[in-house]
Amino acid sequence: MEKRPVEKRDDAKILEVLFEISEAVTHTLNLDELYKVIHRSLGKIFNVDNFFIALHHEKRDSITFPYHVDENDENPGEIFNFSKTASLTGRVIQSRKPLIFFEKDIIEFARQQNQDVIGTISKIWLGAPLIIKNRVIGAIAIHNFICATAYGPRDLDLLNTISQHIGLAIERKESEKNFLTQQQLLETILESSPVGICLLENQVFKWVNAKMVRLFGYDSKAAFAGQRIQMIYASKQAYKNAVAIIQKELILRARADFDVELKRQDGTLFKAHIILTRFNQENPLKSAIATIADISLRDVAQQEKLEKEKLQGVLEMAGAICHEINQPLQAILGYSNLFDTESITAKELEQIKFQATRIGDITKRLSKITRYKTIPYPGDTKIVDIWGSSS
Repeated sequence: MEKRPVEKRDDAKILEVLFEISEAVTHTLNLDELYKVIHRSLGKIFNVDNFFIALHHEKRDSITFPYHVDENDENPGEIFNFSKTASLTGRVIQSRKPLIFFEKDIIEFARQQNQDVIGTISKIWLGAPLIIKNRVIGAIAIHNFICATAYGPRDLDLLNTISQHIGLAIERKESEKNFLTQQQLLETILESSPVGICLLENQVFKWVNAKMVRLFGYDSKAAFAGQRIQMIYASKQAYKNAVAIIQKELILRARADFDVELKRQDGTLFKAHIILTRFNQENPLKSAIATIADISLRDVAQQEKLEKEKLQGVLEMAGAICHEINQPLQAILGYSNLFDTESITAKELEQIKFQATRIGDITKRLSKITRYKTIPYPGDTKIVDIWGSSS
């Protein structure tokens, strides 16, 4: 009858330990902090002066000790050739069940393996596997160098029960660590992007990368926090036109792709290309990711290319005209020198030479065209300005 109050008190402590371990997953920053909480919590129901957590790495055939507290021995670090090592931890992992060893058992086990005992021999040693989804990821152990009766079979069962919760806690923390690592990698990629990237919810900025801050001339990301996307459009009408395009495209294709004029913080405008991808099919504008690229330089480059193409056409035309005009021009000059002054007046002959010379000047101008320039011409049209286009 005297044991029942003790059992109730122990049960309360056990529940407290399990709760602390579970809560520690969300309250600790990393695995190292989680291990410390596990050790401290176990101290409420066990003597944990000698306690360790070991993790099994099957591909490397090794075990590591990320958390190790021992009165006599130092942390062994990583033990390779694990499958061939006389290790009590290995026995627990391979057997997939909790085991208890006394001093004589430890010595006998090492003798059977034809190996020396690793570390100081304990009077009693308890180990339990860390099992996650039928996979053994390692083990936990407590031991005592002084008293063989420090623990009993009931302690082994309790350690095994708690080890299941510890295994789950470690898995959750590792998953959290992997998620944070992937998140940091993704953020690094997004931050190094040459285009602006932002997350929008109901047309409100929820996150922007560094390029967005530089692209629009702001000092920090805080300038976008909670602001409506309308702030970057050149005008209210430009915003309304963009929303109309976005709604139509996102419904039809789950993606909107268009050019628009946007506004920087200082009020200057620039041509941009926007791509939006939606997350919510029913409400396209509820959540979306947008990429924004400054294409003003691209337009300048395209304009320069167009001008070069026009100039090339003019030069080719000029070359052809020069070639065609020069032949009759030479004939005119040649024949004019043969005219008899009695058959044609000197004034008329001089006029022929003047016009021929004028044609020559035109061909010289054509051959020196360096840019494309036009002038108005009757008939509501334009013609190439030969004199203005030549250097």
